Amino acid sequence: MAKHNFLANEVLVQMDARSQNEGFARLCASAFIAPLNPTVSELTEVKTAVSEAVTNAILHGYEGREHTAPKVTMRMSLQDYTVTICIKDEGTGIRDVPLARTPLFTTRPDDERSGMGFTVMESFMDSVEVLSAEGQGTEVVMRKRFSNGQDSAAN
Repeated sequence: MAKHNFLANEVLVQMDARSQNEGFARLCASAFIAPLNPTVSELTEVKTAVSEAVTNAILHGYEGREHTAPKVTMRMSLQDYTVTICIKDEGTGIRDVPLARTPLFTTRPDDERSGMGFTVMESFMDSVEVLSAEGQGTEVVMRKRFSNGQDSAAN
């Protein structure tokens, strides 16, 4: 059979910065990558990375800031069996990104946070980029190429 190349696709989801929307974001990511026929492991990895990024945006992005309707934006794009997922908030931003990416670093030790969010994202995705400016918010850009997408898509 001829190889099938997926055309580029993109979706944009904006949600209230509420903890119950973390599950919704995971579901959206799962549905978006479904045409690639990911393995169970790949699906779990993407869902977990999205969960960590959205949870960080909700818990840390708007901490200490007064907003009438804080939002988290998730933009997903697909190109040649690689998914790019961007999770963005317009909250407080991260003062020291390299420190925040250090395993076990947390700004909320009193809230039983493990400080492993970025480490988990990095272990499950091929690349993770963190763009942040204090007072302007944070964007986490994650990419993952799917291993069996081309074989499965040809069927």
